[in-house]
Amino acid sequence: MLKVGMIGMGGISRAHRGGWAKIDEARVVAVCDIRHENADEAAKELGARAYYDFDAMLAAEEMDILDICLPTYLHADYAVKALEHGLHVLMEKPVSLKREDVARVYGAAKAAGKNVMVAQVLRFWREYTALKEAYDSGRYGRLLSGRMTRLGSTPKWSWDGWMRDPERSGLVPFDLHIHDLDFMIYAFGAPAGVSCHRAGNERQDYFEAIYQYPDFFVSAEAAWFDCDYAFQSAYRFQFERAVMEYQGGKLTIYHQSGERETLADEADAPENGINLPSSNGYYNEIRYFVDSVLAGKPCDRVKPEELETVLDLIDSLTQDSSGNS
Repeated sequence: MLKVGMIGMGGISRAHRGGWAKIDEARVVAVCDIRHENADEAAKELGARAYYDFDAMLAAEEMDILDICLPTYLHADYAVKALEHGLHVLMEKPVSLKREDVARVYGAAKAAGKNVMVAQVLRFWREYTALKEAYDSGRYGRLLSGRMTRLGSTPKWSWDGWMRDPERSGLVPFDLHIHDLDFMIYAFGAPAGVSCHRAGNERQDYFEAIYQYPDFFVSAEAAWFDCDYAFQSAYRFQFERAVMEYQGGKLTIYHQSGERETLADEADAPENGINLPSSNGYYNEIRYFVDSVLAGKPCDRVKPEELETVLDLIDSLTQDSSGNS
């Protein structure tokens, strides 16, 4: 039985908790958060011990895995500390706002002989893996164009307001857009060119980019709006013989023949507590990570060089958000 510790028991941890609860080979034995009420609530839910200090948890607990759900700017430092302590590490995206932290974290994992994986969940989300499979197989002919959307309200609930601090969260490009960009790099590789535009003020942030590939392009928008705007994630990809559209939590494939195909609902897809469509994506990524640890294999579905490419692109785009890159 793998013993798991979790640190950072805020919003995204709820999605991870649901995934761990379905893994028979692992059990969450300890949770940590400087907000005592968050640690206590999660510990009660999971039947785990609550800690309010990470060093105290490391000293007291025998663990195999640490699941990091902390704010972005803390990811890399805590990952390295856990790896050097001899733990495998699953960490929320992104690694960091800094490209050099990818090499630092993966270098620490190599030195310790442990696994590390950044939880880029779209790589494990059924409706997105179906899109990658369609592209890889050429089932619907050549890909011609794509559109990806990820929109919501400005997060006013985050601890210490860290999500609205560009130095700690990177705002929309690093918090929202990174999901879709990471999937593009995973599915299609690095683009040949990109242009972008950005609009907003201290209360909201809108970002749109067009990624140009040799035979197709993908436009992607992401935003935090200064109003009560219900979160939505969607995509629409145009192939020669079909259109794949993911909207409202449903994937529909519109075939050239006139046939319309809809993916059935996932069985036992848990609610995640953060207003995302119900999906087993979080379970799928944790399942893959655990299987890799048990098999003694690297988690090469998420490659460090791809993470570096994503951070390089976001960095170049945010340096000049009104022109071409």
